[in-house]
Amino acid sequence: MPELAEAEFFRKRWHQAALRSPTILRVHTNDAKKLFRTAPAAAIRASLTQSVYSTSAASAKQILFRFLSPATTNAPAIDAWLGVHLGMTGELSVLEPTHTPRKHDHLILYTAAHALVFSDPRMFGRIQFHLGHTAPKWWTQIAPALLSAAFDAKIVAAFLRRRARSPIKAVLLMQERFPGIGNWMADEILWRAAIHPAQPAGTLRPTEVKKLWRECRAVARLALNTIAGRGDELPSDLNIAIPDNWLFNHRWEKGGDCPKTKKPLARAEIGGRTTCWSPARQKIHA
Repeated sequence: MPELAEAEFFRKRWHQAALRSPTILRVHTNDAKKLFRTAPAAAIRASLTQSVYSTSAASAKQILFRFLSPATTNAPAIDAWLGVHLGMTGELSVLEPTHTPRKHDHLILYTAAHALVFSDPRMFGRIQFHLGHTAPKWWTQIAPALLSAAFDAKIVAAFLRRRARSPIKAVLLMQERFPGIGNWMADEILWRAAIHPAQPAGTLRPTEVKKLWRECRAVARLALNTIAGRGDELPSDLNIAIPDNWLFNHRWEKGGDCPKTKKPLARAEIGGRTTCWSPARQKIHA
C-alpha cells in the first residue's frame, strides 16, 4: 500500500511533467467508478479543461494538485483543487499525449506534451475536488506531518495515553496522529526503537516514547530521501532502493534474520495487520 514516501514520489512525477506543459487541454474520467463518489466527474471535467497547473503537495497518503480554472462568461477565474488518495493499488503515471484510456485508467489529464494518468486496478483509491481560493477542509484537516514542528514528543505521549490498551503497532497506523505511516513503516520504526509491536501503548516508558517519536521522524525522512527522491521511476522491488541495514529488506524473507542481532525474525498478525519484529531486540515489558 502506498505510504508517505510513495505519495511524494507520485506527486513529483505528475508535478515535473505538468510544469513542462501546464495547460490541461481535455479531461477523461471513468464516471461509473466509485473513485468519484465524493467528487462529481462532470464538474472535474468542466473545471479542469483549459485550466493551468499551479502547484502540488503531498501529505500523509494523499496528494493535492492545484490548478487555475479559467474565467467564463458566467464565472470568474478560480482555483481548482484536485485531491488523489492512492488507496492500495493507485498509481500516477505520465504517458504520451495520444494515450488511449485503459480499463483501470480512471482519470486522465491531457496536455500538449503528456497524458497524466491516475490508474487504480482495485479501486480503493479516491478522487476529491474543490473550487475556491483557499485549500479545502479535507486537505487542511490532515494531521500535522511527521517532520513538522507540530509533531512533537508531548503530543505523541498524550495520544498514546488515550490509546493505552491498544498494541503500539495498531496505534502507529492511526492516521489522525501518524499521517502517512503504513504497515512497513510502522514495523521499521518499532524495530529501530526496540519496541515490541504488541506492547500496549500506555505502558511505554518516557524514554521509549521519546525514542518512538525520534524514529517516526527518522524513518519518514529516510523514506522520503530514498524512495521519493529516486527520480522518474519507482522500482517494483523497493529492496533495490532501500539499504540492506533496514528491516524492510528482511521482513518479507521466509526465515529472514534481524540485520542488527543476526537472529531470526518473527511474524504474526498484531492489531489486524501482518507484523514483523526481532524477538532478540524487541521484548514486551510490564
